[in-house]
Amino acid sequence: MLYAIIGSDKPDSLADRLAQRPAHLARLDALKQQGRLVLAGPFPAVDSIDPGPAGFSGSLIVAEFESQLDAQAWADADPYRLAGVYQSVAVKPFKHVLP
Repeated sequence: MLYAIIGSDKPDSLADRLAQRPAHLARLDALKQQGRLVLAGPFPAVDSIDPGPAGFSGSLIVAEFESQLDAQAWADADPYRLAGVYQSVAVKPFKHVLP
């Protein structure tokens, strides 16, 4: 089943986010290579594709997992979560309808 993982960044976390980005992207690439990643990306903190020093307010990942517990465990082991970039993470079942 698909699950949406919504991470909300803590304030002033851009430096930590940038430091953990390679490890975070490596985990996403592994999901992609397994054919389980639907989409992933950050939420810019301002209305711009490149928010500069404003940074990001969080991230969205939609991927396939065996269960919500598996999705939660994957999210809890993410480098952004372990480094404290995310102040909270929600994992919700997701039904892909369109396109």
